Amino acid sequence: MLSTRKKPESLRSQRWYNPDDLRSFGHRSRTKQMGFLQEEFVGKPVIGIINTWNEMNTCHTHFPQRVQDIKRGIFSAGGFPVELPAMSLGEQLMKPTAMMYRNFLAMEVEELLRSYPIDGAVLMGGCDKTTPGVLLGAISMNLPCIYVPAGAMLHGHWRGETLGSGTDAWKYWDDRRSGKLDDKSWFEIEDSIARSPGTCMTMGTAATMMSMVDSLGMSLPGASSIPAVDSNHNRMASLSGRRVVDLVWKDIKPTDILTVHAFENAIKVQMAIGGSTNAIIHLTALARRVGIPFDLERFDIISQDIPLLANIKPSGKYVMEDFYYAGGLMALMKRLEKLLHLETRTINGKRVRDNLEGVEIFNQDVIRPLDNPVSPAGGTAILRGSLAPNGAVIKPTAAEKHLWNHRGPAVVFKDIRDLKARVDSEDLEVTPDSILVLQNAGPVGGPGMPEWGQLPVPKKLLDQGIRDVVRISDARMSGTSYGACVLHVSPEATLGGPLALVQDGDLIELDVEARRLDLLVPKSELKARRQQWKPPKAKASRGYVKLFIQHVTQAHEGCDFDFLQGTPGETPEPDIF
Repeated sequence: MLSTRKKPESLRSQRWYNPDDLRSFGHRSRTKQMGFLQEEFVGKPVIGIINTWNEMNTCHTHFPQRVQDIKRGIFSAGGFPVELPAMSLGEQLMKPTAMMYRNFLAMEVEELLRSYPIDGAVLMGGCDKTTPGVLLGAISMNLPCIYVPAGAMLHGHWRGETLGSGTDAWKYWDDRRSGKLDDKSWFEIEDSIARSPGTCMTMGTAATMMSMVDSLGMSLPGASSIPAVDSNHNRMASLSGRRVVDLVWKDIKPTDILTVHAFENAIKVQMAIGGSTNAIIHLTALARRVGIPFDLERFDIISQDIPLLANIKPSGKYVMEDFYYAGGLMALMKRLEKLLHLETRTINGKRVRDNLEGVEIFNQDVIRPLDNPVSPAGGTAILRGSLAPNGAVIKPTAAEKHLWNHRGPAVVFKDIRDLKARVDSEDLEVTPDSILVLQNAGPVGGPGMPEWGQLPVPKKLLDQGIRDVVRISDARMSGTSYGACVLHVSPEATLGGPLALVQDGDLIELDVEARRLDLLVPKSELKARRQQWKPPKAKASRGYVKLFIQHVTQAHEGCDFDFLQGTPGETPEPDIF
């Protein structure tokens, strides 16, 4: 982290602006065309603000204001800010899933930073896949940068009850399906659950990934916990703009921060917050971009030593606003202090140890002590076995405990359309012991690995009062979801993984404590089925989706593109002629 201060003439942007030639004349004159004085941008760090805002990403509606806050900070520190809009990935409205486009955003960020005269960047993200997307691209370009999280929305409120996005929507939807909730109440909830700008206020994928980047040390400490509409969020954005200018002068890059120890800290935090299972995919992809060969075993080993401390939905009873008032992420990391790599450096120039000095916890029920956790088990478990040779994932703390060790017959749905058509049929042969299986919903099969993994409990079972059954798929699920859902089964069904061979009535055994997921079918029978198996027809013949299908890696590898692997900073600088 020790470095000498750059001189103005050594700034990357000066390749565009400084030479006494016709090309640089054009670069300077066109920048002046926008009304800027030469002394505002020549010899100053040019900071690209990667803004993942659009009017279909409901979680980022406050980003236009935050850009102004960031610019204020950059100007005050002597930098020159330029806004660079990038693809916005709003999980709520983007279909089939924003996950399809995470790598698209990563490529766009890398190319924006490469092709323009940018010295450093502020990365704006929040809604689910924007966070890993912007960071993946920034890692590959490896310019000084800092992350500004969107922050969570205010808690939902209905008839005196606190509502959490996703989590309570699933709960009340099941109530409505089973006839326990009338239309009036349902539409009141619809009007009350999302009350402000910001991401889901439960510990979904958005809150998890903002916390991950914070615990990795790539944002100002504690930035991830500030609610989107809190004035502290404006100030954090401005301070981030100010900080990135200093990062450029000192040439502090993502690779200086994102070490093995930083990632291990993030995994420990992920387990303690009961974070989204999606984080495993994204952290794997991020680590591999840096050149750290992460595998699922690392997550599982850590998970067994870290209890669940954050009492937040879907694994607890509070929401992110409560988490912030209790002290936020820094308070949770303070709980884990003796278990963290404290000498790890962070983007503010300090060590984790320094950032945690004097941190207090203000609510002992929201952020539990190590000796009184929400659950002694970490938030995530990695499973292997004959049904998932390359691994699968489950969030035990979000499942009914009696299902952690379960054997039952499979009820198989060949794809999402089959599931939607039959799951609520009175003719569906299903019991509380059944294990629901969804095939062909993985990275290639979805395509894009949509959030279909929280298969709905069949109406026939809801009517019996059953709210959780074992569900298995090669899909993902929202971090706001809950239930005994086994996800990310790898290899996926569409590529001929064992999941593709499961048939109705096959016995499957789940043993969370033993970390096993097994298909109890004789090998001879599976061999015969494989000989009869044919891969599904490809779902794209052109464009980006075809590119995605051809090059996406499997879930245990981070679902990155195979051609984006490599050493950070290898992205070639553009020729300027």
